[in-house]
Amino acid sequence: MITILGPTASGKTPVAATLASEIGGEVISADSRQVYRRMDIGTGKDLADYVVGGQQVSYHLIDIREPGTKYNLFEYQQDFYDVYQDIRQRGREPVLCGGTGLYIEAVLKGYKLSPVPQDQQLRDSLEGKSLAELTQMLTELKAKNGSNMHNTTDVDSCQRAIRAIEIETYNLEHPTPRRELPSVDSIIIGIDIDRELRREKITRRLKKRLEEGMVDEVQSLLHEGIPAEDLIYYGLEYKFITEYLTNQLTYDEMFNRLEIAIHQFAKRQMTWFRGMERRGFVIHWIDATLPMEEKIERIKAIWQKKSSG
Repeated sequence: MITILGPTASGKTPVAATLASEIGGEVISADSRQVYRRMDIGTGKDLADYVVGGQQVSYHLIDIREPGTKYNLFEYQQDFYDVYQDIRQRGREPVLCGGTGLYIEAVLKGYKLSPVPQDQQLRDSLEGKSLAELTQMLTELKAKNGSNMHNTTDVDSCQRAIRAIEIETYNLEHPTPRRELPSVDSIIIGIDIDRELRREKITRRLKKRLEEGMVDEVQSLLHEGIPAEDLIYYGLEYKFITEYLTNQLTYDEMFNRLEIAIHQFAKRQMTWFRGMERRGFVIHWIDATLPMEEKIERIKAIWQKKSSG
């Protein structure tokens, strides 16, 4: 498989779609919000990107859930694997594309996950603890459960350590079988965009999406009866526009806070991808500003070298 990853506004989707059209492939989305129907502008689906040379490129794991529901990593891992197997069985090439680093890492490594619900009371009690304290708690819980660390990836941030503690605590009280899904061998291509260019593109794209009706999109979801707190849960565009529509923010406050939040989000994405490299993934970075033809040629050269090797 080939994986195309990059931060928001790096142009990864057109690269994945163009590549898929040239190698007889189909794109599998790795985006935690594009799974929701009718959340199009805010999640940046840009479905026109999947039409290359007048031909539709098949894509998967977009528009598979209703807004208001909470899709999670456990569900994504199973959905990915079902689609991946189907594409391979039809003799096509899967191209994984996205910016949700956790989703990408989970399917490539074959994380062994349990369908463990969030425990807000436990999370609140762990809030403010240091990474060292959380690591110690997790080590003790894993010893009781006889389970292993995901190397050090369970504890490379407080957020992940808390989730791991949540899983181990749940499994102590409700033993559940872990689902076994294999790891997937993949060439990983990163779309490398200069920080200043990325910031400029994010701001330009945000203005364009607001002009295209992003506020109306969120308003229509509220009119459907989707609670404001559910839309706020999805973060970024849905959080700030909902707060604007419910009179918690002025338009200018909404725009400014949203712009800052998207810049911060892109930075966190890059931090995750660099973390993947530290955890042993090899990412071949390609300059986002290269012409599309040159990007595709470079990716194909890497792919062919790996295939013949």
